[in-house]
Amino acid sequence: MSLKNLDDLLGEGVRGRRVLVRADLNVPLDGDTITDDGRVQASLPTLRKLSAAGAQVVVTAHLGRPKGEPTPEFSLAPVARRLGELLDRDVPMATDVVGDSAGAVVAGLGDGDVALLENVRFDPRETSKDAAERDALAAELAEIVGDAAAFVSDGFGVVHRKQASVYEIARKLPGYAGGLVLSEVEVLRTLTGDPQRPYVVVLGGSKVSDKFGVIEALLPKVDKLVIGGGMAYTFLAAQGYSVGSSLLQNDQLDATRELLDKHGDTLVLPVDVVVADKFAADARRDVVDADAIPEGWMGLDIGPRSVEEFSSILAGARTVFWNGPAGVFEFDAFAAGTRGVAQAIIDSGAFSVVGGGDSAAAVRTLGLPEDEFSHISTGGGASLEFLEGKDLPGVAVLEGTD
Repeated sequence: MSLKNLDDLLGEGVRGRRVLVRADLNVPLDGDTITDDGRVQASLPTLRKLSAAGAQVVVTAHLGRPKGEPTPEFSLAPVARRLGELLDRDVPMATDVVGDSAGAVVAGLGDGDVALLENVRFDPRETSKDAAERDALAAELAEIVGDAAAFVSDGFGVVHRKQASVYEIARKLPGYAGGLVLSEVEVLRTLTGDPQRPYVVVLGGSKVSDKFGVIEALLPKVDKLVIGGGMAYTFLAAQGYSVGSSLLQNDQLDATRELLDKHGDTLVLPVDVVVADKFAADARRDVVDADAIPEGWMGLDIGPRSVEEFSSILAGARTVFWNGPAGVFEFDAFAAGTRGVAQAIIDSGAFSVVGGGDSAAAVRTLGLPEDEFSHISTGGGASLEFLEGKDLPGVAVLEGTD
């Protein structure tokens, strides 16, 4: 089903009209310094289009998990400053979500202006399990921007959640998919439709339990599913190998064995790993076979032979989805696996989708060319749930299928 989108809204005319934009500005901070502004950058095209068309743009977003109360370290103030720098204009920010400050800031907007409300999760109703509480917050957001306003959903990283500023608000105001959400949905529908083959999925990250659902959903549909990261050690343990002090989910071993028994020809595991004597950037390290991890040592990256094997598989791929680093890329000593896999995806020339989260962060941290991937998602959890076949409430409400 097609989504009403930003171009539809712009075609209706927005000059002098308030537009509430739900963006994903959940950036990592070191104090009040943004360490990766990728999500802020991703929000710019939609904001610029609306501003250039004369809309009075009101942005709502969250940062971190402040547990429903104002928490200084989760303030969006650093984001407002960065938005102002990138948009080359002042971006006033309310000191509350729907209170007097929010009302005053919105009332002061002129055509083309952009303002930011404080972290929407400072209000406990945003993430409440009580639909009536979420609905009440959505009603107050709608009241602040007025009856003639429109809503643009452009935070793909939250569309898998029923939250007031994502779901209920789209029932209060005419809703449209922003450019970011629209492109994400179109790309993911390519993966779930009829992707060019061979179709290879690379999954990493820490816990197999976080991705078990998507693994089960994808295995019958892909040509190869490559496993790296911390989750690989549960798979290795399920094969009967000792994994030392590596990350291991014992409660997932039986289910993992069943996957290996059923889909062993499709699943590809590391053949060697880089082990460390502690979880630290300066740890002693060694490269060992995947079935020979010493007691007391932990695997923190895939080894060079694994990179070669994974790269060989990727070289023949026509479609690739990658979610999750192959190792602890934040430590230089354990970044080679993630770098090698990412470079192999680039070199393959395949239609490639980076599934957000830590994978997108790794691309930027390791200095890899972002434009060499076909698409870098801003929503790791949302993209995984989409591929798993789950409904995304924030998309369904825009389609009218919720």
